[in-house]
Amino acid sequence: MVINKLEYLIIGPAHPYRGGIAETQHELAKALLNNGFTVKLITFTKLYPKFLFPGSSPYSKLDSPEELDIKQEIHAYYPWRWKKIAHHINNLKPKNVIFRYYTPFLAPVYSNIAKGLEIGIKKIALVDNWFPHESNLWDNSLNRYFGNQMHGFTTLSTQVADQIKKEFNVPVWSGFHPISSNLPPEIEKQKARELLHWPSETKIVLFFGLIRKYKGLELLIQSFGKSPLKEQENIHLYVAGECYENPNKYMSLVKKFKLKNRVKLDFNYKNPKESALLFSAVDCVAQTYNSATQSGVTPYAYFYNKPLLVSDIPGLSDLIKNDNTGLCTAKNSQAIATKLVNLMEEINYDEFQRNITKVKHNYKWSSFVKQWNSFIKNI
Repeated sequence: MVINKLEYLIIGPAHPYRGGIAETQHELAKALLNNGFTVKLITFTKLYPKFLFPGSSPYSKLDSPEELDIKQEIHAYYPWRWKKIAHHINNLKPKNVIFRYYTPFLAPVYSNIAKGLEIGIKKIALVDNWFPHESNLWDNSLNRYFGNQMHGFTTLSTQVADQIKKEFNVPVWSGFHPISSNLPPEIEKQKARELLHWPSETKIVLFFGLIRKYKGLELLIQSFGKSPLKEQENIHLYVAGECYENPNKYMSLVKKFKLKNRVKLDFNYKNPKESALLFSAVDCVAQTYNSATQSGVTPYAYFYNKPLLVSDIPGLSDLIKNDNTGLCTAKNSQAIATKLVNLMEEINYDEFQRNITKVKHNYKWSSFVKQWNSFIKNI
């Protein structure tokens, strides 16, 4: 008799790929290992054609996590190899195969692999976004193509879970985005500022992560030219993240509103050590997104005890409202200007920081995995 020893095979971006998806794949695998499960990860040999990737490089400069079994085996857009991958997975005899789904671009490769898996293997999607932020006419068809192969769905937000429930009559779990347990520790704020050569008394707002159209950075920059924020010259903005648009769009706004001395545009990708330094040095984090379902920036802010200003949209604002860890704003520059000044008021700011300290234990990876595994087990 063959004993099934591999409980979870997780498919999706992982080392040597960089970014939030890969990092959370690693966190998920580590949390499963810590709970006594056997885990392997399969990632891509090729993920995107060069003309579809707007950044400088998709690859990490960090070492691979030593405790994880990660293999590069899947070519995302070369279908002649997909059947071989399914055969390889069948030979591993995993109990559960997890497909990390965040873009319809992956629907063909994932669906074809899933079709080739043996009947006894449970196929589960872990979905970041069901509808992409930059949509195409074929997205719904690709989502259905992928979804029809799954035995169940797990998500990182209620909003995404609700979207999937409208389309499929299979179990769907509404989860949350856990806080990483592996981030570099917080640095004392003044020490961090010394290392960055930042002024000690200035209040600094951080906009962090990949710069994409849906994230509404233009609204945040424009808000610094609106009252009452315009008059609060001691409040500055630091933008940190690789720009997936034409950076001139944002440089022109800084010039138009004469914000050169108050807005710093740093369009470079940040590794965890660099990110820790920035989050330690700033006073708050702004996410003035035009659309969102959840964000990996929020748990970063929680980890480093930084209050948030977020757009009042489902998926992004729910956590902030429930935990009272910041303020929510309408998606316009005038409202953002007013809310940022309110957030920086001492009585509000101190309360938000205290609330982060109280609630962040609720978002541990260990808690996520316990609930997640229980759901999958009962499918």
